[in-house]
Amino acid sequence: MTSTHARDDRASSTVSVTVETPRQPEVIELLRLGTAFAQSLYPPESNFLLDVEELDRPGISVYVARNEGGRAIGMAALVPWGVAVTELKRMFVRDDARGQGVGTRLLERIEADARAAGLRQIVLETGTLHTDAQALYARCGYSAIPQFGQYISEKHSYCMARMLSH
Repeated sequence: MTSTHARDDRASSTVSVTVETPRQPEVIELLRLGTAFAQSLYPPESNFLLDVEELDRPGISVYVARNEGGRAIGMAALVPWGVAVTELKRMFVRDDARGQGVGTRLLERIEADARAAGLRQIVLETGTLHTDAQALYARCGYSAIPQFGQYISEKHSYCMARMLSH
């Protein structure tokens, strides 16, 4: 789940996004902040957050956005779903980095890697109260879809997807 604001292309050009291990203090801190944010909005049973152990499994890619000084300011993960589909999980941008295009840069890199891997679709779940995240995803080409998987019948889940062109 993510909260972000309007895109600022000037700042996003100074953001680098790389695949990194989740087992580093800065990423663990982003996970902690993202968890606290989600838990401030939704009851525990409505949070579907992967922890560092789950993110460090084979096949899962953790993307970390860093500013020009090298500080981790955002993250997201891709969790494969078979041959052609992957799920975006744990997208989060630090409060002081929101509105600077960090979420967009993360999505651009993730989508490029997913296309290169032959994936055809990215699906995601965000919260019904995460209207900034929903707006970001919509601007980046994601559309609302019916709830899927563990999110079916979850009153706080809002699901989206994007087909990837090749």
